[in-house]
Amino acid sequence: MKVHEYQAAKLLRTHGVPTPAGYLVEKEDDIGDTVQRVQKDFNTTAVVVKAQIHAGGRGKGGGVKFCRDAVAARENASRILGMQLKTPQTSAEGQLVRKLYVTEAMDIDQEFYLAITLDRSREQYVLIASSEGGVEIEEIAEHSPGKIIKEYIDPVFGLQPFQSYRVALKLGLSGSALKQAKILIKKLFSAYLKTDASLAEINPLVRTKQGELIALDAKFNFDDNALYRQQEIAAMRDEFEEDPAEVEASKFNLNYIKLCGTVGCMVNGAGLAMATMDIIKLKGGEPANFLDVGGGANVDTVKNGFRIILADKSVTAVLINIFGGIVRCDRVANGIVQAVRELNLDVPVVVRLEGTNAEEAKRILADSGVSIIPATTLNDAAEKVVRAATG
Repeated sequence: MKVHEYQAAKLLRTHGVPTPAGYLVEKEDDIGDTVQRVQKDFNTTAVVVKAQIHAGGRGKGGGVKFCRDAVAARENASRILGMQLKTPQTSAEGQLVRKLYVTEAMDIDQEFYLAITLDRSREQYVLIASSEGGVEIEEIAEHSPGKIIKEYIDPVFGLQPFQSYRVALKLGLSGSALKQAKILIKKLFSAYLKTDASLAEINPLVRTKQGELIALDAKFNFDDNALYRQQEIAAMRDEFEEDPAEVEASKFNLNYIKLCGTVGCMVNGAGLAMATMDIIKLKGGEPANFLDVGGGANVDTVKNGFRIILADKSVTAVLINIFGGIVRCDRVANGIVQAVRELNLDVPVVVRLEGTNAEEAKRILADSGVSIIPATTLNDAAEKVVRAATG
């Protein structure tokens, strides 16, 4: 799960990391009062207006504006609120801006990049830093790979003081800024752990001309599996920023991710789903989605899975690939028959069922009278669905 910048800033402040102060705007009628409130409460004339969407590169798309006075702030805020903001991380249509964050402006002297995430291959946390802040980490890796600093953190011992010190030194900090950086890194790591984050990123971390280190922009991603113990964070979810089909799927405990192909996939088990998508590509097709219905698939699960897959108008054929372990194939077969009848499907459906009660399931499909293309092996299923998808 992701959150907006204003929410990430609140989490950082809760854990002692300094951020610019500001207020949220969701209605155009509130823009003028909010700008004045920021200027008055934080004793500033210049403010920054920031679009709040779940995508990086907002500045490049015109979604972040420095404003020297209230007039410029009101003009920029009115233009940004409600715009379709296009960035390198949005779709071609862009993302509708429903919220603005108006903050005090900082007098910036230098920008850095700082983040903590998990390196699964090493089974360790990794602190990533760079003196090239203010741009995406991918750009830093491409253009200045030597300026990326990595410090691996043993999860047993946690972040050690010498590691924070070493990273701060490599960033070229000294004196008061060095001391501040050590403390800030420690607090960022604490925030990362206590919120069950999968990523905690500050970009940029700025040193002001007054010598203060401030998290000018922040990003948090969270482990969905831990949200049950992070109720306050779970309440920050903004479904408008997520794919509608993925939101719908989550209501039925389905793991769905939209892709760019034409072959809809319904599979039980993440590993089998990945293998199914791979073999579709090997046969010359392109998967339209990842959909794992889990080990408890039943009639309702299958029906809801169908509805979500077919909401994608690019789908021209569907492959159902179920291995019956915990789930019984006959139950899945009944769900397939019911779904095909109720949803009036107008795309070919290829079905491969193996495992518990597979033979009974095949009889149910054969006797149903509905239009289904049976398959025996995964290879057979992939060939048939790709052929059906391409006409």
